[in-house]
Amino acid sequence: MRVDVRYYSKNGATKKLAEAVAAAVGAEAKTVDEKLEKYADVVFLGASVYGGKPDPSVAAFIRDNAKNIGKIVVFGSACTGKSAYPAIKSIAAGCAVKTAEMFFHCKGQFWFFNKNRPNDQDCADAADFAKKQIKILGMT
Repeated sequence: MRVDVRYYSKNGATKKLAEAVAAAVGAEAKTVDEKLEKYADVVFLGASVYGGKPDPSVAAFIRDNAKNIGKIVVFGSACTGKSAYPAIKSIAAGCAVKTAEMFFHCKGQFWFFNKNRPNDQDCADAADFAKKQIKILGMT
C-alpha cells in the first residue's frame, strides 16, 4: 500500500509537522504544489487555517488529485486553534474522496503568539498520530 504526505505551509509550522509525519510513515513530505504521481491509499494532508479557511492550493490539490487519493488524513496547526479538518473534509466529500475521522491539530506560531510552536513535543505527537492512523487503516 502507498502512503504520501503533502502539505501547505505559509510560515513553516505545517512543514515542520509534515516532516515529522513523513518520517514516521516512511514517506517524503512534499508540498501540495506537487501532483500525486500515482494512486496513494492514504494521503496525510497538512494544512492550517488562514482567514477562516485553508489556502486555496489545498482545495486545488484535492480536486486535481481526487482520482489518485484513497483516503485523506488531516494534520495541521494554527494560531487560533481552529483546525482545517472540517473544511478539508467538506472539499474532499465534494470530490468523492474519503477522509479519516481522526485528525491531528496543534498550536502554531503567528507573529509573537504561540512562540516556537509547533515544538518538539508537537512534532512527536504528530508522528505518533500518523503511526496510529497507519495501524487503524490496516497499513502495517
